Amino acid sequence: MSDTFIAHSLLNMNESQVTPETIITPKGVDRIRAGHLWVFRSDVVQALHVADSGSITRVVDKRNRFVAWAQFGAESEITLRVISKTDYAESKTTTEFWRNFWRERLMTAYHWRKRVAGKAETYRLVHAEGDWLPGLIVDRYGDAFSIQTLSRGMDTLKDLWVELLIELFDPRLIVERNDVKVRQLEGLPLKSGVLYQKPTANTATEFQITENGLKYWVDLIGGQKTGAFLDQRENRAATMRYASGRGLDCFSFHGSFALHLAKGCDHVTALDISAPAIERAQRNAELNQLRNVEFIETNVFDKLADYDARGERFDTIVLDPPAFAKNRGAIKAALRGYKEINLRALRLLNPGGILITCSCSHHVDEALFLEMLKDAAQDAGKMIQIVEKRTQGRDHPILLTVPETYYLKCIILKVL
Repeated sequence: MSDTFIAHSLLNMNESQVTPETIITPKGVDRIRAGHLWVFRSDVVQALHVADSGSITRVVDKRNRFVAWAQFGAESEITLRVISKTDYAESKTTTEFWRNFWRERLMTAYHWRKRVAGKAETYRLVHAEGDWLPGLIVDRYGDAFSIQTLSRGMDTLKDLWVELLIELFDPRLIVERNDVKVRQLEGLPLKSGVLYQKPTANTATEFQITENGLKYWVDLIGGQKTGAFLDQRENRAATMRYASGRGLDCFSFHGSFALHLAKGCDHVTALDISAPAIERAQRNAELNQLRNVEFIETNVFDKLADYDARGERFDTIVLDPPAFAKNRGAIKAALRGYKEINLRALRLLNPGGILITCSCSHHVDEALFLEMLKDAAQDAGKMIQIVEKRTQGRDHPILLTVPETYYLKCIILKVL
């Protein structure tokens, strides 16, 4: 099967067509029944009547017993992504049925955000598998939305997602940020651009947002992720509660943590290796009229070593590096990198100082991260307390049976 199978997409399927069906191995059955949403190619025995990669298929075991409904992706190692374990009557699974199904899933996600995001204007509306919408990301920036369709099934439904967002939220702008490499694993092209703009409305993709009372510039087309890093919003708010004295923000990027630190620290130094990131961070500081933050373009590893050699001391330090482990093979190297920066940071902290240290590497799980911190503290000659164990914001929900949805660790430590 290939991506030329375009004859019978989900939205064009009529009721007279045979329902696609996929037979999976006992191992695949056990995986679904244990709560995971992925079935790999090696556990697919046979695909029957699957006319289109991206369509919905009825998943059965070798004895033809129902297991789940899933989106089928012929090009991916993750061949099936489970969307429901309810055995709907095949006669009812029409185009209109599935449209209502997706609409209800979207509204369920939205109602949760209303509870946990409060009056925030910027948050993640859909967190893929975390919301049982595998392969779909939707981020809200006020009256603008940024979406990613990261699987063949969700990409097939891209027009439907735009339609539903317009119907439910009346946005001024919807963009796609499908320029992430994971799409290549699905046989999908990399692209970004405007999918919808409201007539006569402001169509700028660069604009200001407010987070925790602070203003930021975001660029939905040119910025990182879907425009900004939204998963740390709640952790940045927590940072303000601990900020004091002399602050240091490492891997500052656009200065989000630095600006939060500046609300409680006397002075903040923010470090990043990217000149454009530093420039944007300075713009954000000026936007908030913060005068107690300085931004330095530098290699963070080298600068931490330099501070250590000079005997510099700080009271609050944030470490929010990019993912060091992109795959399992990189775990050992990643742990060495994490240990180095955390050891240096702990050495730089005054007694009673606070370290807010993060990892967004899924492959470095919480247990490994905590073990690394213990080793770093021992080598630094420091006794530390865990003040808080945090994770990604509640608008990035974790599905317990899909460990891949738990990726962000944020540990807040106090040096004794």
